[in-house]
Amino acid sequence: MKFSTDFLDEIRARGKDELEKIANRRASDLAKIAAELESRVAVIRAEGAKATATEIARDRAQRIAAAHLAARRVLYDAREERLEQGLAETRELLAGLCATPRYSAILRRMVAAATFSLGPSARISGRGEDAPLLSRLAGKGFDPTPRTITGGILAESEDGRRRLNLSFEELLRQHSDGVRGLLA
Repeated sequence: MKFSTDFLDEIRARGKDELEKIANRRASDLAKIAAELESRVAVIRAEGAKATATEIARDRAQRIAAAHLAARRVLYDAREERLEQGLAETRELLAGLCATPRYSAILRRMVAAATFSLGPSARISGRGEDAPLLSRLAGKGFDPTPRTITGGILAESEDGRRRLNLSFEELLRQHSDGVRGLLA
């Protein structure tokens, strides 16, 4: 039986060696798999961090651009409001000009420019308050229909084909770009 015990011991020893080799291989394979997994996780984390940093930078740039645009819009609105206030003050000054002694000289020059441009028979009209002065200046060409203007005159050729608007509102509108430049 000695033979069979030695044989069995030999088989057991070989089995044990084989089992030990398999266990070592298994441990080695598990270590490789764990290392690969750790490496993949590190790569994924790095890519995720890079993508997050890129998204954060993009979002920050968009917010900064939006803030710059909002600031420009606020500045533009404030500038426009200031210009509109300036134009309103200019209108008030022009309306106040009608109460000064210089206003009759201004109307005289306007009537002269209208008759020169449209002919001596041009019809001239203006504010109701200016009717006595305009009737003297325009003579037969005076149109007594009162106009709703701040000051100045409206003139029309005898045949009605050509018109000349020398009202303060129209003159201010025509020169508003220049006035805006002065007020800005």
